[in-house]
This record gives sequence, C-alpha cells and structure tokens, in this order.
Amino acid sequence: MKRLLSRLGPGILVAATGVGAGDLITASLGGSAVGLRLLWAALAGALLKWFLNEGIARWQMATETTLLEGWVGRLGRWIRWVFVVYLLGWSFFTGGAMVSACGVAGAGLLPLAGRLEASRAIWGVIHSALGLGLVLAGGFRLFERLMSVCIAVMFVTVLVTAALAAPGWGALAHGLVPSIPAGGTGWLLGVLGGVGGTVTLLSYGYWIAEEGRRGPEGLRACRLDLGVGYGMTALFGAAMVIIGSRVQISGGGAAVALTLANQLGEVIGPAGRWIFLLGFWGAVFSSLLGVWQSVPYLFTDFILLARGKRQEVASYRRTLPYRAYLVALAVVPLPMLWVSVKRAQLAYAVLGAMFMPLLALTLLVMNNRGRWVGERFRNGWLVNLALSITLAFFAWVGGREALAQLRLLLR
Repeated sequence: MKRLLSRLGPGILVAATGVGAGDLITASLGGSAVGLRLLWAALAGALLKWFLNEGIARWQMATETTLLEGWVGRLGRWIRWVFVVYLLGWSFFTGGAMVSACGVAGAGLLPLAGRLEASRAIWGVIHSALGLGLVLAGGFRLFERLMSVCIAVMFVTVLVTAALAAPGWGALAHGLVPSIPAGGTGWLLGVLGGVGGTVTLLSYGYWIAEEGRRGPEGLRACRLDLGVGYGMTALFGAAMVIIGSRVQISGGGAAVALTLANQLGEVIGPAGRWIFLLGFWGAVFSSLLGVWQSVPYLFTDFILLARGKRQEVASYRRTLPYRAYLVALAVVPLPMLWVSVKRAQLAYAVLGAMFMPLLALTLLVMNNRGRWVGERFRNGWLVNLALSITLAFFAWVGGREALAQLRLLLR
C-alpha cells in the first residue's frame, strides 16, 4: 500500500480534491436535462485538466521550482500580489461552499435538528473542525491515507449507483459520441469545464514535491498518476450524468443532492438512496480535506517569495503562515453557512472560472521557452494544441459564466 500510494498518491489526491459538490450537481443536473448525450463531455473535460496538470508538473520537474515561483521569477513580482488577492477571495467563497456542501451531506445521512438549514449549519461546523484537526494532527502520509479512503467510498458508491441506474450498453455507447444536444449547450459547457477542479490544480505541484519527484523520471511518474487520477475523475463525472439521466430534478446548490437521493430511492430502491448519499459525503468531505491541506501551501509560498526565501515544501506544514492560513480557512468562511447553498456555489463557480485562462496561458508561455525549461521539457505540438483549446474554451465560457453568475449574486 505504501508503494502504491507513493506511485499514485498525488494523482489520487487530485481526483479526490477536484471532484466536489459543484461537479456532482452540474453533471447530474445536465444528465437530467438532456440525458446521456453529455457522457463524452465528462471524459473530454478530464482530458483537458490532465494537460493542464501535466504542464504544471513539467515546469516543476524541469526547474525544481513551483509554478508560483515561476510566475514571480519569470513574469514579474506584480503577479504574486494579483494572485494573493485572488487567493484570499477564492479561499473565502470556496471554503463557504465546502462547509455548506458537507453540511448538506451530513444532514442527509443523519439529521441533527428539525429544520434542514439548522442541521446543515451544525454539520458544516463539525466537518470544518474535523478537517482542521486532521490536517494539524497528521502528516502528509496520514492525509494521503484519509483521502484514499474518502475517494474509495466516493468512487465505489457512485459507480454502484450508476450501474444500478444505467439504462443499457447501447444508450451508453451513443452518449460517448461527441455531439451538442439541442438546448443543452449550457450544460455541455458546464460539464466540460466543471470536472476536475480549478485553483486546486496548483496543489499537485506541492504534493509531488512531498514525494520528492525530480527530472524526467519524476515527469514519467506524474503522467502515470495523473492518468489514473483523471481516469477516475472522468468515470465519476460520467456516472453522475448516468444517475441524473434517470430522474427529473431542477434547481441549484448542493441541496439538490438530497432531492436526487430521494428520487433515486424511488427508481432503484431505498438502498440506492443511502449508497448515493454515502458517495456524496465522500466526494464533498474529500474536497474539503484536500483544500484545507493544500491551499495553505500556496499562501506559504507567497509569504516566502515576499521575504525572498526558499525552503523545502515538506517543511511548509510546520511554518506559522501555513498553520495560520489553515485555521483561517476553517473558521473565516463559516458565516457562509447562513447564506443559501446556491449563492455559495455560485460565488465559487465565478472565481474558479476566472483562473483557468490564466493557467493555460502561462503554461503556453513558460513551457515553450527552451531557455527556461530546457529543450527536453518543452511543450510538444499536441500539448500546445490542447492548451490552446483550453485557453479559448475557458476564456469564452469562463467569461460568460462569470458575468452571468455575477448578475445572479448581485440580485
């Protein structure tokens, strides 16, 4: 198990952190709206994220610096201040969305109060405190094991639910043929862009540093475990499309998961409801735990860069900036528990959509400079094509989504 986690651990962490309530709800709502014709989009979205994370790994294996260090060293110090302002806003709204989703999952499995909102708030605080305690008390290896358990629960239960609800191999095969369903363009774009995470992609660089990966051999290991991680992500997204295609649901926010669970209980029996709720809990708690553990790395990197210092990533967790940001991440967003789940998810979606074009653009610029990464690590034509498609897609869709959701938030 230790050897397996060493080889595949960071990729498993990517899958566990990148699949959360937003991806689950978007895929299931899309499946409910237009059926199985979105299956191919879940696979294509995971593939696009593989290219982005492979680019992050390639920069780090070539230069032995994190991507944030590369931004500051190669693109100018101004970018670190822009990034930290963005990170603070993203952390607040993402933290709020995470604790709200965990609150919904807890309330679905074991209600603690008469009203759903009260039970959601109690469970949200419990999950945030539990995540804080686990990250503070345990090292990186404990974190890897906990995340592996969560994703196993998530993966197995959701796939079992999808297998019980699946209509047949013929319909599944038809859904894997790329097409744009009538009236489903918005859902298509949501599934393509939502699967696999946003800012948390940067966390992968710190996890592979914890594993001590370097050079060409390290890059080969990264390509393997990212393949496993995004393979799991693609299957999970496809499973949610299948599940959504069997029921009729509407609305938004993580509370939709409870409606979905209840309808699944009617379609495939009471066991289906509990299996799905357990998988939903595994998805949202693993995302919370991954964000609580990894995002303080980014803030610590920022502080070290501002001070002109460098140190081993493995020592970040013992620093004051890491621990202070971790506590803030677990505590400051808690008032979002008294905001509607839908609004918390909307704010999270807006800020996440703004990050992807920046990441794709900087990987196109930085990893094509032979003087920076060496000829051996430069982008190939296929990587450049995939990154260009990703840049165009997220700049267009992310811009439109950000404007649309911003209007909703301001109402």
